[in-house]
Order: sequence, then C-alpha cells, then structure tokens
Amino acid sequence: MGQPTHDTTTAESQTPNGPSPAEAAPESPAEAAAQPDPEGSTEASTSGAATQTELTGAAAMFANDRASQHLGITVDDHGPGWAQCSMTVTEIMTNGHDITHGGYVFLFADTTFAMACNYPGSITVASGGDIDFLKPTYLGDQLVARGHEVIKQGRSGIYDVTVTRGDDIIATYRGRSRTLPARK
Repeated sequence: MGQPTHDTTTAESQTPNGPSPAEAAPESPAEAAAQPDPEGSTEASTSGAATQTELTGAAAMFANDRASQHLGITVDDHGPGWAQCSMTVTEIMTNGHDITHGGYVFLFADTTFAMACNYPGSITVASGGDIDFLKPTYLGDQLVARGHEVIKQGRSGIYDVTVTRGDDIIATYRGRSRTLPARK
C-alpha cells in the first residue's frame, strides 16, 4: 500500500518536521494559559486580543486522548482521510507468551483509524472494527500503523489500517465510522 494521495495542505496536516498534535497542544487549560504569546507575555488574555489557535478534528481528539498518549503512541503525520502513527512495544504490553497482547495492537490500530476519520469540525467515533493478527510482535518492537479512508458516504465511513514492523505486516484492521450530529 503506497502513501495516500490526499491533499495535505489543510490546517490539520502536520509536516514531517512539525510538531505532532500532542506536542502542538498544551496538556491542560492551565498550561494553555501559561504559554507565552509571541510578544513574550505569559498572561492569559480573556479579552480575545491575544487569541490562541483552537485545535479541531484529529488534533483536538488526540490532545485529549490520555490512553493513547499513556501508551506512547505518537502521530507521525495525518490529514483528512489518512494518518500514520508509531508505537514501541513496552513490557506492560506483553502477555504470558512474551508477545504483544492483541488488545494493545487493536488499540494502536484504532487510534490510527480515529486520527484518519476525524476531520476538522467533526466528532467521529467507531461504530465497529475488526482486526486480523498476522504475526506476533515482541518487547521493544517499533510498530507503525498507516490508515486511510476507503469510502465516506454521508456520516458513515470505512477505513483500513495496516500495522507493520519494518517490512512485515503484522496486522490489518478495518474500522467503521460514524460522524455524530452537531451538538445543540
């Protein structure tokens, strides 16, 4: 599977040398208020004179995704309809056979799926997902997941994610999404 041919010039896209959504976003409102503005002031403005860019779509979702961040999942790059994430298998992720527990591989693929299907201005959730485990992974393995949109019709979509270790495909995941209606 090659690199998706999506337009990556949107505000949601991160360049390879740019910060990941987790690095770009303060971890809490208090940290956001303490961020210095371009003029060097650390005071928070309530008047709107010094507004901060509000994260939307996948960047906003990942900024609040404590489970994925706790596991060390990083977002390498993403744009509307596609994403690439990385994760290193840690000791806590291994099962009684000393291989990566399938639940962690599923969570990793599911996070990549979420990054691909959360467009700016939308809140999109999984309506289902399936995974096929093809090869085991082990402590210290560096995993990469690449997800892309297969089809999006109205509020529903289908996304495929391939999880690799080097050149080996270790799992394939298919996620079904549903975009929630705007909150009233």
